[in-house]
This record gives sequence, structure tokens and C-alpha cells, in this order.
Amino acid sequence: MRLLQLSSAQGPDECCLAVSKALARLAEEACAAGVTLNRVEEEPGRVAGTLRSVLVSLTGEQAQALAERWRGTLQWTCESPYRPRHGRKNWFIGAEVFTPVSEVPESDIRFEAQRASGPGGQHVNKTDSAIRATHLASGISVKVQSERSQHANKKLARLLIAHKLEALREAQHAGQKAQRRQFHHQIARGNPQRCFTGKGFTPVK
Repeated sequence: MRLLQLSSAQGPDECCLAVSKALARLAEEACAAGVTLNRVEEEPGRVAGTLRSVLVSLTGEQAQALAERWRGTLQWTCESPYRPRHGRKNWFIGAEVFTPVSEVPESDIRFEAQRASGPGGQHVNKTDSAIRATHLASGISVKVQSERSQHANKKLARLLIAHKLEALREAQHAGQKAQRRQFHHQIARGNPQRCFTGKGFTPVK
């Protein structure tokens, strides 16, 4: 399993739209590669249907290869759908892969089964597959309901807590910022990893 974050890096609404479009394109590529993609956390943009950032889990034999294919700066070339005749046509977002260096022992975590919420039909309504996991020492808590079994959600919760603990350790060092927080502000506007164009977010070969 890999964690991949797409971020607008504090960019304008167009960048938030690019994140949403990139997520849709990523989902298509994941399906084609036999990789299971699940949204784990997301921050909506100011405009409906856009995302300031989204964190997804990728599971499968090709998960690492897919994550590395997206990792880096992403460029979207398209006229602004929000500001007609706006001069800027190049919008930059970023993708970063996060792999916690170590898993957190289950004995350090309190797990609580919960009823999943949101869309999902009968499965969501009739099962308690969602997991609330709390790291006892730090108080860090996450809720995971993207997987269909408690076991899978527990595994993802441990991964997320390890990721958050790693970020917390980095933040506590003088002069350093957490990896994900740095990422939001350090997207390079040149030498993009991948380029996309048009309203269809079509990859440029």
C-alpha cells in the first residue's frame, strides 16, 4: 500500500480544479493497472467540485509504479474556466508519495468499530466496518472507512497514524516543518513530471 497526496499548494481555484481532474485521471490509470484506489482524506476547494488537496491509498502490485509515475510537479495547460480572458493558462499542482518508515504496533493504538457514513448503499448502512483509531501516547486519531472490512481499515489506520507521527516528529525538530506541510509550499513551477492539457485533462505524451 502507498499513500499519494495531490495538492494545489495554495494555488488559485484553477489549481484546485486541476487536483480534482488529476484525481479522476489517476483513478482511471489505477483501474487500468489493477490498482485499488481509495480516498483517505480530502480538503475541498472554495468552488464546488474542486479539491485543495486529497490523500489516497493505492493497493496492488503496480501501486508503487503508479505512485512514482505521478510523483512530482504536474502541469495543466488550459484556459481558466472561472476567469474569461485571463492571461494565465498554465496551472501547477503537485503529487507526493508518503511511506511511513515504520508501522505502529497495534498495542499502542485503541481501535473502535463504528458505523460507516456517507454514500455506499446497503453495505454502508448495515455494517460497522469503519474504524476510529487513536494513538494512546500522542492522542492522534483517525477515522477510516474507505475499505470494506475492519481488518483492511485497521491496516490503513495504522499506516495513517504512522504517517502523522512521522510528520509530528519532523515538526518538533527546530527549523523543520512536517513533510506534508512543506510539500504544500514547495511545488516547483518548472520541469513538471507530467503535463496535461484542455478541459479533458488529457495527458501530453
